[in-house]
Amino acid sequence: MNTALEAARTQMVNQQVRAWDVLDPAVLDTLAGVPREHFVPARYRGLAFADAFIPLPCGQVMLTPQLEGRILQALELRSTDRVLEVGTGSGFFAACLARLGGEVTSLEIHPELAGAARERLRAAGAAVSVLEADAFAWEPTARFDAIAVTGSVPVAVARFGDWLADGGRLFVTVGRGPAMDARLVRRVGPDEWTTTSIFETVIPALERAPVPPQFVF
Repeated sequence: MNTALEAARTQMVNQQVRAWDVLDPAVLDTLAGVPREHFVPARYRGLAFADAFIPLPCGQVMLTPQLEGRILQALELRSTDRVLEVGTGSGFFAACLARLGGEVTSLEIHPELAGAARERLRAAGAAVSVLEADAFAWEPTARFDAIAVTGSVPVAVARFGDWLADGGRLFVTVGRGPAMDARLVRRVGPDEWTTTSIFETVIPALERAPVPPQFVF
């Protein structure tokens, strides 16, 4: 066992994730148990447990551990849940979803990232179906119990909420910097949803996300 590595992992969970009000034992165990360092690009491996966005190819980033913990906790995942991730990135968050949920599908617009994530997930023993797809063109064949959108959208869009099963939960971040609204959307009926603002953050936008119209005077 690499004691320095394990100490850094424990510090990440206790001093970063717990400190941001992530107290769900299953979520904490997941963040401690999934080998985050295996999903970080080699040149940034020293930052695997840092409180920072980690650069990925194609101009993408890994979310911070605190954000990942808050999202996982908000989604209240169950082992029977059918889960969708929008934005695979490194594959680490998909591995966390797979550990907490049931069947997991992840959409990634960049073939390079999708291929690398598949390899990392396979090596980690995480059962995730990674699809190369644009989330704003793709359509599911069935609904999901939980959806995690790992990039922001400048304006709220209905399509992700429409993909929820009754009782399903959606995490999505809406707006533009310097402050964005992280929201939990629940489908509470065939044509009814509730939305709760859970915290403010700033994360990069999803590619090809709709933007508000520009006003011309």
